[in-house]
Order: sequence, then structure tokens, then C-alpha cells
Amino acid sequence: MSKLYRRIRENQGDIAKYALVLLTIFLLSLLFPDNVRFKYDYQIGQLWNHGDLSAPFDFAILKPDSLVQSEMDAVAAEMGVFYSRDETLPSIATQSFGDDLNRIIQNLGPGDYPDLQQQPTKYIEVGKQILQQIYSDGIVARDSTNQERVVKVVEENIVSTLEPHSIEEVGELLKSKLQNSGLHNASLLFTLLERQIQPNINADPVVTQKFLETAQQKISRTKGLVQEGDLVISGGAIISEDAARRLDSFKIAYESQISENKSYWVVFGGYLLLTCLIVGVYLFYLQYHNREVFKSARKLLFMLMWLPLFGYLVHVVETNGTLSAYMIPFCIAPIVIKTFYNDRLALFSLIVIVLVASFLSSLGYEFTFLQILAGIVTVLSNHITRYWSTFFNSILLILLTYCLGYLGLALIVEGDLKTIEWSLFTWFFINVVLTFLAYPLVPLLERIFGFTSSITLSELSDVNKPLLKDLSMQAPGTFQHSLQVGNLAEAAAEEIGADSLLVKVAALYHDIGKVAESEIFIENQSAHNPHDHLSPLESAQKIIEHVPNGVAMAKKHRLPKEIIDLIWTHHGTTRVEYFYQAAFKEGNLPVDAHEQFQYPGPRPSTKEQAILMLADSLEAASKSLKDPSESSINELVDKIIAYKMEKSQLDNADLSFRELEMIRSSFKKVLKSIYHIRVEYPEPVENSANISSEPI
Repeated sequence: MSKLYRRIRENQGDIAKYALVLLTIFLLSLLFPDNVRFKYDYQIGQLWNHGDLSAPFDFAILKPDSLVQSEMDAVAAEMGVFYSRDETLPSIATQSFGDDLNRIIQNLGPGDYPDLQQQPTKYIEVGKQILQQIYSDGIVARDSTNQERVVKVVEENIVSTLEPHSIEEVGELLKSKLQNSGLHNASLLFTLLERQIQPNINADPVVTQKFLETAQQKISRTKGLVQEGDLVISGGAIISEDAARRLDSFKIAYESQISENKSYWVVFGGYLLLTCLIVGVYLFYLQYHNREVFKSARKLLFMLMWLPLFGYLVHVVETNGTLSAYMIPFCIAPIVIKTFYNDRLALFSLIVIVLVASFLSSLGYEFTFLQILAGIVTVLSNHITRYWSTFFNSILLILLTYCLGYLGLALIVEGDLKTIEWSLFTWFFINVVLTFLAYPLVPLLERIFGFTSSITLSELSDVNKPLLKDLSMQAPGTFQHSLQVGNLAEAAAEEIGADSLLVKVAALYHDIGKVAESEIFIENQSAHNPHDHLSPLESAQKIIEHVPNGVAMAKKHRLPKEIIDLIWTHHGTTRVEYFYQAAFKEGNLPVDAHEQFQYPGPRPSTKEQAILMLADSLEAASKSLKDPSESSINELVDKIIAYKMEKSQLDNADLSFRELEMIRSSFKKVLKSIYHIRVEYPEPVENSANISSEPI
């Protein structure tokens, strides 16, 4: 058991990577469609590039959506509006009328309205009868949109026709009924009755919609039948609208019938096979072309997370029904990945993401084509993410790519600008607006995964940062040295395509450990030299201490790991040669002299680390040139590089001979410009009118 546990601990990194891969495939498998795919792609106006297609079973030909919609609109127009009766309103109105009349009667004087006071009950009964009769006939509110005399009223699911009174008609009706009532004081009731009149026959949108849906469901969606064995389309024929309708009908019937007859697990197995193939190819690429990503579970998680993330977005959009997958900002992935890695990995990752999204989406090859094309433009145009102007220009190019790409595809298919689906341009616009999310995502993902972006490096290059401020104040000579090292390293990195911003910023911080005892280092000394009172070993150890001291300060101020690694490696495992030789001359070399006079290392393992080591040594050594000339600078550069190679300091740096020569040439060029080395012109030749003494 302990042996198994030990083996698991030793291989926990590999186990974590395999678990991430399986988790990615599992999450994608949850999004697989459960139906088979139609095996033919076709467009109106194109040739049918297959053989004769005969129907394997009977299927109905579907009507065009436009025809079905027009029939539904006709049903809606013919049906009109349904009304419902408010059954509670008559009783409320009669009760309110009676209460109002009783209050009036109680307030009458002895001689007021004698007939009313003699028979109040009769007046109340007559008023209530009039209200009940009018409400029984029905009262409707008519306006400019509703002028029908006869309306359809639904009562207990039974539809009946009725010719109700309008509000305007009820007033005249009340007067007529009161005049014929035989009451002496009938006019007193008019105002009270009129106050109780409200529409009790009202348009009912819920009932109307219910009847409309029932009627529309009876509309046939099909027009004609293709029987088993009938020809659906002949090979090489041009796909007309009628042919496309037959193919659409066959596709729907095929997917429905075949899905019912085929096992779900067979379809699932097909999708799973494709997913494993795509993920496997992706891992193969990472293993052989980006080993640093493949070896780190954290970095591998960052690369794999995009697959289920965009797969889920496609799934949500597809199941929604009202959205389009064209709104999904796939270009966010290459923008973010390129910020932390390189162009090739960003583009390859986008292709893998789009391939996965393509078989989860119902859209055709146009979707895949446009997304890959937009991704290529993203990688080519988005050079520097940290600058808003270039980022915004890149976004505009992405929008232009989508629009022009779709327009070209649409013209091929439709052959006419009038029939192009212009609404898709809205989705493209939403897509590029969402792509702006890449900018805030960069610092967020940087903190989550421990990356270092160009945005962070740009912030760290500010000389007003606390560490650089302290360095410039307490060790001004070191600060100037760091600036020059940065110039040298940046130029060399750009020459070979390394991360020039990283190495430049690292150069600013590589000697921050000298702040603790700045006077120990010659660039910060004035008249007094502390080494006069120290042994060679003590001097060497104080100088060596600036590397671990710098690392400690960098960690305290939470500098990125890449910069900390560059601080560790900028001297590699070389010796403090000056004091080693001094101790040797004095005969005071200890037994373990090599270790005690040696920097802790490790040796550079990246191109940026190697460039910083060489630039640091060159800048310091160039200060010893008493009379800098082109030949002396060339000799110095060659000597420093040869020494580092002799001491095996560049063995792990992944530098080719060609790149090393390019670095050598860059160093020479920059040093010559620093020391203002110019071409020596010959003395002017006397008595020669044909040779000018002016420099060319």
C-alpha cells in the first residue's frame, strides 16, 4: 500500500493532467446532441453533387414557412376577437343603485317628491329591472378599433353571437324606459342609473388567443407526399426552391425516423470518437511544440478550459432558439492565449475550439469557415494587447472579416443582394462587442493561473514603482547599469523573436538585491572602497548575496515568477572571478573555494535568461574599456560570449547557433551606438580637386 501511495505521489503531476483531459471530454460529452446528422449539405442555386436520391420511406413535403405564416395570418384576420361577459357586474350595479336611492329618500323633506316617498320600493324595483335588462342585453365599449355591431361571446365554452348596446346608446335607452315606466318622479332615477352603467361585454385576449391557436393548429404544414422509391432529386441537378423544400422535408423526416430507430449510444459513440480525436491531436501538438504547457497541469488546464466553455455557450445558444451562434466571441480565446504564449499556439487552439463547436452547432460549414478566418485575422492583427489603439483596430478588423466573409458566402449561395439575411450582421456586431471582454479577462486569468501578461510587465516598467525608486535613490550607479542592460537585452530579444518586454523589465529588477549594501558594488562607490577592509572570500560572498537578496525582495513585492527566475539566473553558476583570483594570489583559497566563490544559479534555461546574463556581463565589462573602439567592442563581445559558453552557462538555454550569432551582432551594434563609435575617414588628399574632404 505504501509503495502504491509513493508511486501516486511521484506521478501526481501526470495523474492530474490525465484527469484534466478526461474531465474535458466528460464535460463535452454532456453537450452532445442525441440525434443523427443528415449526411448531405446543400444550398439553393448550387449543383447537387451526389447521385440520384430516392426516398427510402414515405414523407410529406413541408410548406414554406412564409406560406404557413400567411395562412395563419389569414385565420387570425378572419377569426376576429372573442368577448366574455362579466357576470358579477349586474348584481353590483343594482345593489349600488338601491343604496344610492335609499340615501336620497332618507334626506327628502316632507313635501319633496311625494310619489317617491309614498312608493319607494316600486322606484327601486323599476330601476333594478331596467339595469338587469340592459346588462342582459350587454354593454360594450366601442372605439376606433372595435366598431362591430355583432360580437362573439364565450360563456361556459359556448360561443354565441350578441348585439350589445354601446355606452353611448345606453343613455337614450334609459330615458326611453323611464318615460314608459309610469312613475311620476322617474326623471330622478336617470342620473342614479347612468352612474351604474359600465361595459360588461369585454374583449378577452386570453380566450381569443386560445381559439386562434386551436384554429392555427388545424392548418396543414404539408403540401404533397413523396412515396418510398420516388426520386427526391437527380444527380447533378441545380437545387431550386422546390427541390430545396423536398430536401428540407426529407432531412427532417430522416433525422426523426433514423433517430427513433438508432440507438442513442451509437450516436453518442460517434460524437465521443470525434471529441477524443480532436483533443488527442491538441495534446499531441502541445507535447511536441509547447512542452512547457504540456508538462504543467496548471497551464494545461488553462488551455483545455476553452473547449467546454465555448461548447457550453454554443449549447445554450442552440437550445435557446432565438439567438445565433454567430454572436459567440470565439476570438477572445486567441487574443488571451496569444497574450501569454505565441501566435501559433493561439491559432491552433482556436481551430480546435471551432472544430468542437462546429459539431455541437446546427450551422454548416459557413460557421466553421468564418470563425477560423476571423481567428486568423485576430492572430495577425492583434500585435500588442496592452495598447487600446491597436486592440481597437484589431476588433474593427474582426468585424470587417465577419461581414465581408459572410457577404461573399451569401453572394455565392443566394446570387442576389435582396435575399441576403442581413439580420446576421447584427449578431456579428454583438460578437465583436463581446470580444472587448478579452481586455479585462487578461488580468483576471493572469492572477488565477499565475501568468505574466504584457499589461503587467508594462506597469512594472514604471520607474516610479517602489523597488525601482529605491534602487535609483540608494544605488544610482546600479540603476543606470540596469537601464543600459535593459536596452541591450531588449534589442537582442527582438532580433531573435524572444520576449523583449519581459527581458527589458527583468533587466530593471535584476540587481535590486544591491540596494541592501549598495557601496559594496563598484558602480556605486566614490572615494571609499569597502573591499579594502575585507578578505577576498568576504568580498565575494557579499557580492553573491545580492542575488538571493534580490529574489527575497522580488517575492516580498510579489513580482511575477518569470522575473524572479531571471534574477536567479542572471549570473548562472559562474564564479566571482576577480576575488577568486585575488584569493588565489594570496594563497588563501579554502578547500571548497569553487562553491564559496560561485553564484547559486541555476544556469539559464530560456532564451530570455541567457540574453539577460550576456547583456549584464557585457554592460559591466564595457565600463573597463579605456578607449572604446569598434575592434575593442567586437573583441569584448566575442570574449564574453565565449567565456559563458566555455563555462557551460548557455547549454540549457535552447539557443541555436544562428540565434547566438544574431544576439552577438545586436550587442555589438548597440554598444557601438552607446559609445558613439563612428567610421574613421581618411585624411583629405592635398592638391586633389576630384576628392571631397567632406564625410559621406
